[in-house]
Amino acid sequence: MCLGIPMEVININEEEKTAEVQLGGTRQQVRLDVINEMPKVGDYVIVHAGFAIYRLDKKDAEETLALFEEIIAHDQVEIH
Repeated sequence: MCLGIPMEVININEEEKTAEVQLGGTRQQVRLDVINEMPKVGDYVIVHAGFAIYRLDKKDAEETLALFEEIIAHDQVEIH
């Protein structure tokens, strides 16, 4: 199973077709070669294997990230 993570675009290098993205203080460079729609700074993109593959709106990104947080919180609860 593959998992794509929503990350916020903080910088774009149009010449190299790359973007710097961040999530929770972690930053990484991603390729923009296969994305469905070119993002702008402040947009969110789904990142998978070093590529931004889909631009999504902020509301959808925040909802997805909130679900990830719920999963992590639930996973950390000790079951007796």
